[in-house]
Amino acid sequence: MPTISTAGHVDHGKSTLVRVLTGTDPDRFAEEKERGLTIDLGFASTKLPSGKVLSMVDVPGHIRFLKNMLAGVGAVDACLFVVDANEGWKPQTEEHLRILDLLGVAHGIVALTKVGLADDDLIELAILDVQERVEGTFLEDAPIVPVDSLDGTGIDDLLAALDELLARTPDAVDRGTPRLWVDRAFSAKGSGTVVTGTLTGGRVRVDDEMLLLPQRETVRVRALQSLHAQRTKVGPGNRTAINLSGVSHDQVARGDVLVQANQWHETTVFDGQLSVLESLDHEVSRRGAHLLYMGAGEHAVRIRILGPAIAPGQKGNIRVYLPQALPLLPGDRFVLREAGRSETIGGGEVLDVDPRSKASEAQPDRSVDRVIAERGWVTVDDLALLTGEKREADVGGWVVDPEALQVAVERLRNLVEEAGSLGLDTATLDPQQKATLELLGDVVVNGGRATMAEASDPLLAHPFVLALREGGFVPPDPDGVSKDELRELVRRGEVIVEGGVYFAPEVLDAAATLIAGLLTDKPEGVTVSEVRQAMGNTRKHAMPLLTRLDATGMTRRRENLRIAGPRLGR
Repeated sequence: MPTISTAGHVDHGKSTLVRVLTGTDPDRFAEEKERGLTIDLGFASTKLPSGKVLSMVDVPGHIRFLKNMLAGVGAVDACLFVVDANEGWKPQTEEHLRILDLLGVAHGIVALTKVGLADDDLIELAILDVQERVEGTFLEDAPIVPVDSLDGTGIDDLLAALDELLARTPDAVDRGTPRLWVDRAFSAKGSGTVVTGTLTGGRVRVDDEMLLLPQRETVRVRALQSLHAQRTKVGPGNRTAINLSGVSHDQVARGDVLVQANQWHETTVFDGQLSVLESLDHEVSRRGAHLLYMGAGEHAVRIRILGPAIAPGQKGNIRVYLPQALPLLPGDRFVLREAGRSETIGGGEVLDVDPRSKASEAQPDRSVDRVIAERGWVTVDDLALLTGEKREADVGGWVVDPEALQVAVERLRNLVEEAGSLGLDTATLDPQQKATLELLGDVVVNGGRATMAEASDPLLAHPFVLALREGGFVPPDPDGVSKDELRELVRRGEVIVEGGVYFAPEVLDAAATLIAGLLTDKPEGVTVSEVRQAMGNTRKHAMPLLTRLDATGMTRRRENLRIAGPRLGR
């Protein structure tokens, strides 16, 4: 269900209007009631004529509490823009409108308040003035509803207009990646820590495990409340209160954020596009004490202009350095203010949450292909974290830039060709190379070695294997045979190595048969000397054979004798 925010100049009747519409006083603090001035965010809801329930965030209008206003509009879908028919357009009216525009709010209606104190001519002039002021903004075609909260004039019309506003405001997108910017945290008696905010990105369920940032505390959802009712799950777009276990309320502050682990890229640097307000009287450069408003938080940041200084009314790219990591996606909106001048500079959207190019060379945009090209290889999961887009893998689990893939294929083919007829040991390849190997149609993999398809097997009927078979119990040394060839012959089982001596496999069977014959005459056991004499070889060759026979259970050693092992009879 969409959430809307009020906006407008101080004392233009925002809170009074919310109280009349909802029956709830959004001013929570005694100081607010005493001064008749909204200081912090207020929250309320009401049932509209259609039966839909509308959540509302009431924001302060005074310039001194602009920080709180920004915290309330960071995740809203639409706005109820309030202008006093008698006072007309004021400085904070203008600034609130520009802020909402910068944050990408696309839907709203205008409530022209306190019409009971104005005559028809003044009301008509006020409407004309508002229409002129909102020209070129998202409120250009918005209905303007004259109302008076004290005598009830226009309230039914406003409720009907709010109903129509909800009907044309798109439902919040459920991407399966919930994110809640905390705009309030407190301790509820009997429940413990409670945080509130407007949920975006996905659903949250009772018993979900979540991650509180920037603290990186793992917490559990004990209970959920939305629209004053307990819920087992809440979808995106809803004002939500979450009862958390695993963290104390004094460890949570406005601007913190709840997400689910491993679903967001947490970044301390991002590239974005900044739209500078036309009303600004100077260019924007890296100089100044800048405050970034993202979600419900205020962050002291450093910025670098990616190009020349940005003139008023113009757009340019900037690199933003955050004091702590935030879970961001391209398309997230922000507002930038300059603390020294106490002015709103502009705002815009995040383009790249993990910049790879140097600031002097960066040309950020929202292109997913650019993100892939800058990395060459990126896993499907990482790409989704960086861009919010899920793509099918090109190779293995990676999405690969076409040029990078071509380079990888050529390099791998060269490695296979350089390995010669014996082939390339695939165990030496990294995961990306192993995945690329499947794309090489002219390469075959056999026994863990990759060779060109037309290459013949150099180990087929290898002379050394033939020599071992002929040598029997007195095998020749592997003179002239490379270590790679010997290793591969052993791996294939065509050669057996024991104690640095190489044998043909069938020699083991012959040795076992010979010793079985000796033990027939001497069942109490035979000596190494007797075995050596029977084989006609030396201790150099006899001992490795006996060691292998012992290891395979053909024989067993008993002091200085060899007796029959458990497998000899078989």
